[in-house]
Amino acid sequence: MRFRPLIVSTIALALLPLSGPAYADNPTPTPTPGVTQTPLPQGSPTPTPSAPQTPEDKVEDGLGVDGGTERAIVELTAPVENAPVATRAAAESVEVLLQPQSQSFMVVEGTAEELAKLAEDPRVSSIHRDRTYAPSEITPNLSLIGADQAHAKEFRGAGQAVAVLDTGIDPDHPWFENRIVAQACFSATEDAGVESLCPNGQSSQTDGNAADATSAKCLLDGVNLCDHGSHVAGIAAGTGGVAPGANIVAVQVFSRVNDEDLCGAAACLLAYESSLRQAMKHVEQLNQPIAAVNLSLGGYLSETDCDATEEGTGFKQQIDALLAKGIATVVAAGNESFAGTSHPACISTAVAVGANDNADRIADFSNVGPTVDLFAPGVDIESAVPDNTTAVYSGTSMATPHVAGALALLKAASPQTPMADLINQLKTTGRPYVYDLNGTQVTTPRLDLAAAVAGAGVQPPVSQSPNPVDVGDDPQPEPGDSSGPSPEPVDDTPDPEPTTSPIPLPAVTVTVTVTQTAPPVQAPATAAVCKRGTVKTKLQAKAWGVEVHRGSGSLSDETLTCYLKLISKSSKVFSELTKASSLGKAYRVLKSGKTGKAKLDGALLTAWLNWAHGTDGTKALAAAEKVRLTSKPSAAALTKATKNILKTVK
Repeated sequence: MRFRPLIVSTIALALLPLSGPAYADNPTPTPTPGVTQTPLPQGSPTPTPSAPQTPEDKVEDGLGVDGGTERAIVELTAPVENAPVATRAAAESVEVLLQPQSQSFMVVEGTAEELAKLAEDPRVSSIHRDRTYAPSEITPNLSLIGADQAHAKEFRGAGQAVAVLDTGIDPDHPWFENRIVAQACFSATEDAGVESLCPNGQSSQTDGNAADATSAKCLLDGVNLCDHGSHVAGIAAGTGGVAPGANIVAVQVFSRVNDEDLCGAAACLLAYESSLRQAMKHVEQLNQPIAAVNLSLGGYLSETDCDATEEGTGFKQQIDALLAKGIATVVAAGNESFAGTSHPACISTAVAVGANDNADRIADFSNVGPTVDLFAPGVDIESAVPDNTTAVYSGTSMATPHVAGALALLKAASPQTPMADLINQLKTTGRPYVYDLNGTQVTTPRLDLAAAVAGAGVQPPVSQSPNPVDVGDDPQPEPGDSSGPSPEPVDDTPDPEPTTSPIPLPAVTVTVTVTQTAPPVQAPATAAVCKRGTVKTKLQAKAWGVEVHRGSGSLSDETLTCYLKLISKSSKVFSELTKASSLGKAYRVLKSGKTGKAKLDGALLTAWLNWAHGTDGTKALAAAEKVRLTSKPSAAALTKATKNILKTVK
């Protein structure tokens, strides 16, 4: 079975989100900030977009276009169709990987032809990749949002819980004080290099310490890859967190991926969409008061809401089902300095959270715009990590649990109030951040628990000057296959030797004031943030070839590896079709092979590297990627797309 390329992010200390552009031809209107989302009555069906009219329309573009098999989610018209459709699929040589009980989807592995045949079944509504999601990277933060004032008035979240769907939890950490009331694990596996992180070695577990983040599979050369979940849980409901009296439901949703080309290191953690949806359904069915589901992770970027996208439809149904039970879904907005949010934060009924620093300014890495619902502290946040210690991380991953914990405080204080009203209470009492975004004034509240629950007045607005990347149009090239420059020559230096050692994070200088006692207090570990560059100068393929060849360019390997992570999340070609998460693989792609597809891959990677380096515009990239994702693109179409991309890098 061929291991399908995935969206990649190495998990070390800072796990900031990686992101990319929207691909919708007709984006839905941006929701008005501050509008309360009304949950559907419990049991009501969630409206869904019209079903595709033909079997070809049901299958996502790009599935299996380069041969081999693909892991895909098959959306069904009803849960009762799961068993009969799976039986038919197995009879037609499609491998059925997962059949979640009482859910209207299944996961299969098949070739493009096998998936197309399966789409002919009228009980199949659509087929799309089982995409993966990376953790959105990882004091004074509590006093800034007034959590200390809320705690002083005994608002601590007792009687409520926060469900943390992440990389598991350290079950014995003193920050959690026996308040972990339930654990579960949904961890997808594949034959080629993808391992379950469930302690029982299976793809799911709901008993015992099912989300244990201290297991052997969480370790790589003595480093714990699963520390992200403990850090997030500590911010939401640890003894040093926002809701120190609330309980914790810990759910492991990640899998261990042992693939250096994909990870840029010997191993990394990724969460499959199918695992996330199973985990959300599990939380919905738990019989205990839960205020919020925390998702400090993210995928591709969208400038508008993504309710009607292939992935968005399934997530929207589950988010709405949770909301109908009084449970909010709080999601990291993303760390790409983007005018929009990452998926699934872009779903309209999720609570999308951006990050601010402790000086009450929008963090330079945070995504922004009308689809961000709230800002919360996300810079230099100290919290729990495995082995009974703490670390300092930054990212919208850290901002998100501030809001999840805040909702636990509000629901504990007023358990009968509809969750939509509690969400709106946080928005209307938050301190307004006012900023200009591409000529339009945007106002987004910053979380303020002093005003929301402790009786303080709403703070006055504060003007902001975020530096999001302009997502305006690229100059559109003139039509015609004969126009445009020829591809640039590339360096003929021999391919760099592959490496199996993890690539270290960039060094960060942090000033920490420590009060010495006996023994001396050790400052918590800190981690850097992977984010886009700010250089506006575009480089051509030859120059990028020099940069990604180890030791031959001006950019550090750490910076380049960060860029490749961002591209992997932003592009549907890298790494969906072409793995380019390691420097060696990226170098080979930039050399541009002799085929039309290889030449287009080289041009696309050049343009994406410029985007990661700080240049603006993605429309030409999206158009060219649509050509690359076509099952049988003509030579003329490939040549034209390559020329159009090369025009944008001059």
